[in-house]
Amino acid sequence: MTPSDPIFWALWAAAAFLAGSIPFGPIVARLRGVDLRKVGSGNIGATNVSRALGWRWGVLVYVLDAAKGAAPVLAAGAWAGTLGRDPAEVARADMWWWLMLPIAAVLGHMFSPFVGFKGGKGVATGSGAMLAVYPVLTAPLLIAIGLWAVLLASTRYMSVASIAAAAAIPLAVAAIAGLRTGDGTPDGELPLSHAVPALAVTGAVALLVIAKHRGNIERLLAGTEHRLGSKKR
Repeated sequence: MTPSDPIFWALWAAAAFLAGSIPFGPIVARLRGVDLRKVGSGNIGATNVSRALGWRWGVLVYVLDAAKGAAPVLAAGAWAGTLGRDPAEVARADMWWWLMLPIAAVLGHMFSPFVGFKGGKGVATGSGAMLAVYPVLTAPLLIAIGLWAVLLASTRYMSVASIAAAAAIPLAVAAIAGLRTGDGTPDGELPLSHAVPALAVTGAVALLVIAKHRGNIERLLAGTEHRLGSKKR
């Protein structure tokens, strides 16, 4: 089996889904004697862990969730030879397949079979997985992470920061691709030939993340959304 074989990528997609489905939030909380599904929002992600156990444990879960998204993407990219290469030198079909792995990881987190197919919102897992698509999505992810940090600090709404960051990723991909002209793409930058798969995948992940935040959007519109650092109503 070679990296050009679709079965190769299908197996890695299955591995990404399984890795993404590992429920680190409930595992960490259970080790601390807390049933995470019965406290706070009931979500299995880092934000609810922070509410239940404190911000240090929330950071730990965020890192673990990001790592479980990044690991299969990095491993598959290294094996297939797509990791770290000038994107212009990677076959477009391989780029499509490689970019599908972040979607698989996010779906694993959102619909984890280990917690009754009711998972988290995919922010940490998605960010780790897409950040690992180096160098194709690394710059857009860093832009989104910067936006997330600014909005979180200014609004203290985790949901606002997460939704805006998710939406910013495909916009950043489009902006970077739009700056490319001709065939002379500098090393590590996104060529126009790869803009379509990158836009499709980042757009799909953004839609998944935003859809998972529909309850938060409703609470934001109603003025009842929880701010970090404030007591939950």
